[in-house]
Amino acid sequence: MARRRIPEELGIIGVIVLVGAVFSLMSPTFRTFDNAQLLLLNGSVIAFLAMGQAFVLLTGGIDLSAGSNVALTGMIAALTMRAGAPWWVACLAALAIGLLVGTINGSLVHYVGLPPFIVTFATFGVAASIPLILTGANSVIVADPMFAIVGRGRLYGVPMPVVLVVVFAVALTVLLRMTPTGVHVYAVGGNAETARLSGVRIGRVRVLVYAISGMCAGMGGLIVTSRLMVGYPSAGSGNELFYSIAAAVVGGVSLFGGIGSLPGALLGAVLVAEVSNGMNVLGVESYWQPLVIGLIILTGVIIDTYRRSASLGSMLRRTFSGSRPGATATTSAAGVPEPRPQDQTPARPAG
Repeated sequence: MARRRIPEELGIIGVIVLVGAVFSLMSPTFRTFDNAQLLLLNGSVIAFLAMGQAFVLLTGGIDLSAGSNVALTGMIAALTMRAGAPWWVACLAALAIGLLVGTINGSLVHYVGLPPFIVTFATFGVAASIPLILTGANSVIVADPMFAIVGRGRLYGVPMPVVLVVVFAVALTVLLRMTPTGVHVYAVGGNAETARLSGVRIGRVRVLVYAISGMCAGMGGLIVTSRLMVGYPSAGSGNELFYSIAAAVVGGVSLFGGIGSLPGALLGAVLVAEVSNGMNVLGVESYWQPLVIGLIILTGVIIDTYRRSASLGSMLRRTFSGSRPGATATTSAAGVPEPRPQDQTPARPAG
């Protein structure tokens, strides 16, 4: 009987429970309902960025422009409403800009052949400067009260940002796990050349994952701007990018591509938000948080490297196990089973 496979996300769930228990013992405020809501609200932006980052990492890339894209899209929404457009048009405009930035990233990575780090680092600077140029480094107040629904609204008591995260998570998980596009994403991250020879349109896949990352950053920009009802040109310039990478890596998404899941990235976002919130509740100075998150990233990378090395070692052992005496029959390049060494009897001499 086949063994039941243990979900990889089970480990990080255990870590989340353990960290939550420790913070709850250290501070009664941490385990209150109001603090749990605050944790989820603050974690919603990290969750969106982590989902987008996960798609890019699965193909072996990285998106460093996500944080500045939050500022750009949030400012576009605020400027669109100041120009007289309704709030839903501003939301569509912000998402369109996020998609555009992601599409440019993916196109430069694939069709121009530039390294993802260089491309997204350059667009990080561009996207961070545009809001400052458009507003003269001034904030833009949002006057349309309906826009507050995105970041402050509730649906049956659940904060709207959390609802939006769940909706996007379900849709993107279905895309990744139940469609040919999802299979192609993993194939490109596993071995791009093999995927190309198998007929996968690598360019379309790479542009798609960066566009999804841009759209997720756009959602983060909308939530930040809606919660504050002010468009800040410096929004997203803090630890958002740092946290998004940490969430994806800790959630089991490999930096080398081809391994990971969206639920894992979301659980990683919960863990990062939990650590950040717990340190705030305990009154730990903010400059300690990047240190702790950095250690979390380092731990995730070490585990990922060990996991990949173990998988490679297992594969090599299976490959070369047939060369030892007593091993089972191997298969030739033509697909015909070859006899084991002990089955090959020497030819009798003539005469």
